[in-house]
Amino acid sequence: QVQLVQSGGGLVQAGGSPRLSCAASGRTFGGYAVGWFRQAPGKDREFLGLIDWNRGTIYYADSVKGRSTISRDNPKNTVYLQMNSLRPEDTAVYYCAAALLPIRTYAPEGFGSWGQGTQVTVSS
Repeated sequence: QVQLVQSGGGLVQAGGSPRLSCAASGRTFGGYAVGWFRQAPGKDREFLGLIDWNRGTIYYADSVKGRSTISRDNPKNTVYLQMNSLRPEDTAVYYCAAALLPIRTYAPEGFGSWGQGTQVTVSS
């Protein structure tokens, strides 16, 4: 089972565009979809988007479409999430997660491997 190691995040000013990284450890992302989620205090974990590693196709949730970019570096087995024009309400812990293909649900329970999470705090 793939393990995920996250990096990036921290304190960001409103309007900033941080890039979060999610690297595979133990094996490659081949055969997986890699998704991004976030969880704000007191709220449910929210699906942001994913990339099908085999096909390279990318899907974005409507809530972040146009403000987020998911990309990958194949040799580094790393997936990135770049969030643009951040607002204070984007403050949350951001997670990456992996689900075996074919993916059956975008809900968190459909993803079997999770990164450790990274805090993104947007200051106004």
